[in-house]
Amino acid sequence: MIAIACDHGGYDLKKALCDWMDSRGMPYENLGTDSGDSVDYPEYAHRLAAGIADGTYEKGILVCGTGLGMSMAANRHPGVRAALCSESFSAAMSRRHNDANVLCIGGRVTGPEVAFEILEIFLGTPFDGDRHARRISKIEID
Repeated sequence: MIAIACDHGGYDLKKALCDWMDSRGMPYENLGTDSGDSVDYPEYAHRLAAGIADGTYEKGILVCGTGLGMSMAANRHPGVRAALCSESFSAAMSRRHNDANVLCIGGRVTGPEVAFEILEIFLGTPFDGDRHARRISKIEID
């Protein structure tokens, strides 16, 4: 299952991404926020990242104004590999080499058409494994 969440700065793009996923019959869980009213982004990032960490969600999408705050908050959770992507190559490499499980996008810096392309690549690109798995195992600090 995919989860998606945003703050007020990412609300419009999150709504567009949900419409895009709906049009393709992709199931997802919307974790809010559901308006453009000001909210604190860490609450939504932590809600989604906790679900990734405990296995409730396989992948997540976080949207805020720049994507930076969401990625910082989400990456505080063990097992979460949140990648801020603003173009397709980074989206593909975040999956192929880093096995990213959370896509972060900036709603104020990335237009909907580019975001749709990024999301499609992120969801459709497999992890290469092999030497990259060894490197990923070195990310977590005890």
